[in-house]
Amino acid sequence: MVAIPKSGKVISYPAETIDRADLALRCAPFQLALFAKMRWESVSVPKLAGDLGVKSGYTRYPLSELAVETATDWLIQVGMLRREVDGQGLTDSFRLTPLGLELVEKWEAAGGVLPSVSPIARWQNWSARWLRLPF
Repeated sequence: MVAIPKSGKVISYPAETIDRADLALRCAPFQLALFAKMRWESVSVPKLAGDLGVKSGYTRYPLSELAVETATDWLIQVGMLRREVDGQGLTDSFRLTPLGLELVEKWEAAGGVLPSVSPIARWQNWSARWLRLPF
């Protein structure tokens, strides 16, 4: 997969990177509507936590702020999201990366719904997330 960010530079990703990010996206407790919104603007943790996240169509079920942070941290690590930065440092808001944008466009073109994930795929995501060695 190739992404072309606003800078005009072409970014090419290894297949393993794309597959890991795609699986993480599908296993995340978030809806595609959240990632579509992140294409145009950042979204903060309080907008994702609790009932507001569900009412906004961003989460599948109510999440604590800690659960939101944990899930978004994994999506940052696989290259889907980035934290917003302001003049004072990091914020509690997130946006899509070029890789994230490509994957969101892929799933929007495929019907606008993230497909369900098999138990084996969930286990693969869990093991990639929690059992990896920090090399």
